[in-house]
Amino acid sequence: MSRILVTGASAGIGRAIVVRLASEGHDVTAVARRADRLAALADLTGCRTAVADVTDLARMTDLVAAARPEILVNNAGIGLGISGLHRIDVADVDRAIRTNVTSAIQLTHLALPAMRAAGAGQILNIGSIAGLHTMISALYGAGKAALHLFSQNLRQELLGTGIRVTEICPGRVTSEFYDDATGNIEATDMGAPPIRGLDPEDVADAVAYALAAPAHVNISTIELLPVGQVVGGVRFGAPD
Repeated sequence: MSRILVTGASAGIGRAIVVRLASEGHDVTAVARRADRLAALADLTGCRTAVADVTDLARMTDLVAAARPEILVNNAGIGLGISGLHRIDVADVDRAIRTNVTSAIQLTHLALPAMRAAGAGQILNIGSIAGLHTMISALYGAGKAALHLFSQNLRQELLGTGIRVTEICPGRVTSEFYDDATGNIEATDMGAPPIRGLDPEDVADAVAYALAAPAHVNISTIELLPVGQVVGGVRFGAPD
């Protein structure tokens, strides 16, 4: 079994990933900011925990050195601006990019030397359909698009090293994410009817699938949507 570090692990997709991978016997280190939730997760799964903000580079440098992950799951993210750039304070732009993009790149940089030395390993980035398709989320989409191109280009850089790079791009997931992101998911959906979204466990299943692939197989990108959601199309609107 592998040593795995999962960020954003206290709720939603991150928590489901920890539960799934720990149940398979992996040595999982769960990283998040909420100590009480991490403690409950450790009681449930037996995982290791680390209370940290992924944007704290010094703290994360120490954590990666201690955890020595063979697999890194960059899941931590924040949905600032997901229902419109005008809904946030300008100072939140930096916070969103540091959380959704910079931290994933920095953590990958920290984890890669040991993986290169071993000639194996896997970087798994939790992206979004907002990074692949045009949606009403300029800031969030820009961050996830950056993560998508980071994953694509990193795969090129690591060719021949034995290290795999996987990106999972979910659509609507039923979790706390939207409440924490904007408090106004109706604005994001533009009046769309309620649907059955993905469960966090559905995304965790995709993660487990990508990790379980034979060593010579790289599951590069998975786009995961609930049946009631599609992307694409053309919109029209008169000026306000």
